[in-house]
Order: sequence, then C-alpha cells, then structure tokens
Amino acid sequence: MYVAHLSLADFRSYARVEVPLDPGVTAFVGPNGQGKTNLVEAIGYVATLGSHRVATDAPLVRLGAGRAVVRTSIVRDARTTLVELELTPGKANRARINRSDNVRPRDVLGLLRTVLFAPEDLALVKGDPGERRRFLDELLTARAPRLAGVRQDYERVLKQRNALLKTAATARRAGGGKAADLSTLEVWDGHLARAGAELTAFRIHLVAALQPLVAQAYGQLAPGGGETLLEYRSSFEGELPTSREQAEEQLLAALQAARPQEVARGLTLVGPHRDELTLRLGPLPAKGYASHGESWSFALALRLASYELLKADGGEPVLILDDVFAELDARRRDRLAELVAGGEQVLVTAAVPEDVPKALAGARYAVSDGTVSRLDP
Repeated sequence: MYVAHLSLADFRSYARVEVPLDPGVTAFVGPNGQGKTNLVEAIGYVATLGSHRVATDAPLVRLGAGRAVVRTSIVRDARTTLVELELTPGKANRARINRSDNVRPRDVLGLLRTVLFAPEDLALVKGDPGERRRFLDELLTARAPRLAGVRQDYERVLKQRNALLKTAATARRAGGGKAADLSTLEVWDGHLARAGAELTAFRIHLVAALQPLVAQAYGQLAPGGGETLLEYRSSFEGELPTSREQAEEQLLAALQAARPQEVARGLTLVGPHRDELTLRLGPLPAKGYASHGESWSFALALRLASYELLKADGGEPVLILDDVFAELDARRRDRLAELVAGGEQVLVTAAVPEDVPKALAGARYAVSDGTVSRLDP
C-alpha cells in the first residue's frame, strides 16, 4: 500500500499543491514553519479522519478559505483508489471515493492505513489517559473500520446520559435534595453498556496482541533497557472481562453501583471513557519514572508494534515519521531508521538533510514558503 499522489486545496498553508509520490522512502526537507508537517498531516487525515496535531478541523482550513480539499491516489494490490475529502468548518465533511458522492466520510476508513511517528507521541507515555485511549481506539479503527460506528454510538449515548445526569443533579440541588425523575436512566444504561462493552472487549484483545510486539520493539530500540508491560485497567472493579457479554454485565452492574455518585456529580463515572492503559517499564509505571530517552523508546515501540500488527492483518501501512529524528539521540535515531527502512512507503519530514539517517535514502523534496519541489538525486 502506498500513496501515489497528494493534492491539497486550501489545506493549512497551501492554497494549492500537487505532490507525486513513489514507493520507498521520501523525505520532505525544509526549515520549520514551511509546511512539511502539513503534507503528512493531510495523508494521516485520510487514514484516520483526524489530525495528530489538533482536535478539530477548523485549523486545517487555510485562513480566509471556506473549505479545504484533500485528494489522495492510493495504490493497493496494483489497484488505484481516488479518495477526496472536503472539510468545511461548521458543516458536515464530505467524501468521494473514485468520484462517487454516494459515500459517508467514515466509508473512507480502511482504504489507507498509516502509522505516524511524531514529537506528540511522547504524550503516549507522559500524557493523560485520554492520549492512550485515543491510541488504542485509532488502532482499533484502522484494523476494523466498523468500530468507528461503535465509537460514535458510545460517544452519542454518553453525551445523552451525561445530559440527563446533569439535569438530575441540578434538579436535586434546586429541590433541596429531593430525588429527580430518573425513569429513563436505565434505558440509557443499557445503551451505554452495549456500546461500551464492545469497545472494552476489543481494547482488551488489542492490548494482549500488542504486548509481545511492544516488548520486541522496545528491545530493538533499547537493548537491555528493561521489560515493558501493557496493562488495561477498567474503571470498574473486578477481573477484566473475557467476552463482550461479560463486559456488558460488569458495566451494567458498575453503572448501578455508581448511580448515587453519578447523580450527585451529574457525570458518568464508569465506562471505557474512564479506562486506562498503564505502561510499565520493569516494576514501575513508565509515566513519572521513565527517563526522557526511555519514554521516547516506549512511545516508538508502541508505534512500531502498531505497524507490525497492521502489517500482519494484510496490507502494509504507510509509515510517516514527522520530525522525529531531531528528537532522538544518535543511537535511537539509527536503530529506528534501520527498523523502518524496508517499509513499502516511508514518508519523512526533517528541518535539515542531516536529520535524515543514511539508512533512509530515497526521494527528496524541498519545502519552502508553500512550495514543494523535487530535488535531483
């Protein structure tokens, strides 16, 4: 799998740009702030329908423009698929596949799979639990695009349930502690438990699949650096469920047990939105105890493990390394380059040519002031 062509219109800093791409390694080189990351961000957006840099689409649209368009030609098994996404802040995004309008944006998921390494990845180890939940959920969706619908269903139900709890909490305070009408809460409990159980079960299975791959990748990046452990921790007590049905039963019981606290606070306190992926290095949690270099190795190991998992599923993903090598010491830089150099397509951004390891020889583009120019070999 590789991207054969990228076309942008009013995306980030680009009024318009056309970039032909080949399999193998391609490096975009230029000073910071010139638009290198914008190119790979657009490719990553097609794969995930989200940005690794911002939470909303509005910053992706060029200042003064009403919309942005991203077009990619994706080659897989000798077949080319044209994917077009139109991003319009304040309105629903639109998608086209092979020029057909009869698709939803989420139908694009799965057509292109990417694994993106970026400086922001350090938050996978040092950041809040939400960063690690997002990592799991994006990888789940890459492996099984239908789970995007499960995630949306869960978020919709969670929003409705929180609104009901907030109303109940407000009414209780206004009534001097008098119980509010919660007759519909059990209905939302059932909806939340069903969607949440499916998401929880898939996350637990994913963590088990990642565990040996992360250990292997960490050992390659930091030989002798200690053992890694991934542990999924649910927001309710008891053993981790072994099936979706068991997860649904446990989540329903947890919701009922937490109801007094939830009504008092006006917030759903249990469910996959409160779960955690704990990362351990040796006997200690990586967050708060791992050194800067160890944290980087752990974050990179998570991405390398993701790559191996997607590759094993069939269809090698596109590897994107966004300004990563400048963050690494020489040893980790060389080891990472050696591990990814054989990828079907590897896209690299760097401020200066020297930041691109020799193992990643290939095509080079100069990026400057909104222009992208291919350099002669």
